[in-house]
Amino acid sequence: MAPRFARHSLFLRSATAGLLLAATANSAPRLPALEAADLILTNGRVYTVEEGKPWAQAVAIKDGRILAVGSVAEIAKRKGAKTQVVDLHGRFLMPAFGDAHAHPIFGGMSHARCSLHAGKTLDDYRRIIAECVKKTSGTGTIFGSGFNQTLFPPNGIPNKQLLDEISKDRPLIFESDGHTLWVNSRALELAGITKDTPDPKNGTIDRDPKTGEPVGGLEESAMALVDKLVPAPTDADLQGAIRYTVRFFNSMGITSWHDAAVEWDKGGTSRAIDAYEAVKARGELTMHTAMDLRWNNERGIEQMGDILKLSARAKQIGLAANGVKFFIDGVIPQRTAAMLKPYEGTSEKGATQIGLDTLSEAVAALDARGMQSHFHTIGDAAVREALDAVERTRGKDGMTDTRPMMSHMNVIDPADQPRFGKLNVTAVFQPLWACNEAYMDLTKEQIGPLRSTYIYPAGSLLRAGGRLAYGADWSVASANPFEGIEVALTRVAPEGDRLPLEPNEAVTLAQALKAYTLNVAYVNHLEKETGSILPGKSADLIVLDQDLFKVPARRIHATRVVLTMFRGRTVHGSLDGLGR
Repeated sequence: MAPRFARHSLFLRSATAGLLLAATANSAPRLPALEAADLILTNGRVYTVEEGKPWAQAVAIKDGRILAVGSVAEIAKRKGAKTQVVDLHGRFLMPAFGDAHAHPIFGGMSHARCSLHAGKTLDDYRRIIAECVKKTSGTGTIFGSGFNQTLFPPNGIPNKQLLDEISKDRPLIFESDGHTLWVNSRALELAGITKDTPDPKNGTIDRDPKTGEPVGGLEESAMALVDKLVPAPTDADLQGAIRYTVRFFNSMGITSWHDAAVEWDKGGTSRAIDAYEAVKARGELTMHTAMDLRWNNERGIEQMGDILKLSARAKQIGLAANGVKFFIDGVIPQRTAAMLKPYEGTSEKGATQIGLDTLSEAVAALDARGMQSHFHTIGDAAVREALDAVERTRGKDGMTDTRPMMSHMNVIDPADQPRFGKLNVTAVFQPLWACNEAYMDLTKEQIGPLRSTYIYPAGSLLRAGGRLAYGADWSVASANPFEGIEVALTRVAPEGDRLPLEPNEAVTLAQALKAYTLNVAYVNHLEKETGSILPGKSADLIVLDQDLFKVPARRIHATRVVLTMFRGRTVHGSLDGLGR
């Protein structure tokens, strides 16, 4: 047995140690409680589009923003007394899509007027147009859009004969893709267009090769010859077009767009921006919005004053109109696209609609003010001119963060493909077009077999260090992202049976999804706000009815959006529907 004093010493040491432990425990800092979420979406297949952590199981949302992303167990810690928890039952969740090239007002109006989009044949057009004439009283113009040029062989030039059979008394005017009008004889007569009317600068009146008489097609700037016959939309029409497009895009999982050509008037006013302001004020603009003001090819650098005035006004009302859209050329089937070498069997090369010196001056003026240039380019010569203009500016101002972007690029010469990455020009493709179908046949006939291997070279641009963003050019083409994704991966039309178009130019699913999400956010200068699932970003999310990474690529087009959220608010579908 130990001596008494030894036992007493042991007791004192034990007691002292206990007091010290208690004191240490009481003084240790308490970990703060995790902030509770308003909503938890859990037990899902969450694709974040973030390279460092592409997959998760659950997302927590608070005040319209992403609070946390992680496993089911991690996100469960964000549950509070008032948190709504929705079980996704394994459904696929990802960031909402963006669209880097859309025409929301034009598209909305085209569906509100005499829309030909649903027509597949000339007989369909005949029926639709006749119905529009029947239900529209008076003798005024019937205006619409959405006809398919491939229904007019051999070169896609529309003929007035069908329209004349429907009405010889009323002007009938229809737009295809922003480059071609189809009109009847009455419209030509009222516009004063005859065989003696000269082609306007940068435009063509399509004519009978034997008689010289107008056949019913008006290309590029020649479309303006009938402007006075087209009824101007009311303010209510413009606002209704935006609301229609917002709802339509939200239903397809799109919560971000780049309006690629906002119209405006001399003096720095724009009814389009007025319409955006009105829709936004009513809380109906459930869309991150960036805008390009359309460059007037008939004016010069003096229009910069009006452009800056409009950009400043948009900023005051909480909108971003920091871009300018340059229409450099036309389209290939009608030979209005600018090519480096002549079209097959001709001496024609098309022409750019803005000279390089003027374009370079405009791009430099925008770049110096921190504004973005956006180029419409179809032919390889137009692509080169736009890249040259950017290169001149880069040589003067350096690699500024103005993020120039280029759309369409049906043909890119191999020598120019690496320049996109070197100059940091984002290539905005319409992926749905990159397949063998009727319009592609017209294109290949005009440019021949060698240049046909350079059509929509998405894979090559990525391999050369470029960046892709996807946009549909709606309403010229379907805005459905799933159709675009499928073609981007397969280079075959949805449910098509033709050979792939240059299959080595296909991209991966991860690349396509990034081009539809984070890269759209990038060109909109919103990559810190949206485009991926990351804490702090806007809760712009979609839930799909099938897992894009598990279905065959040829079935991606059949995907449907179950739920769309914009800033944490449900704008399509229902949270209640996810709980089953």
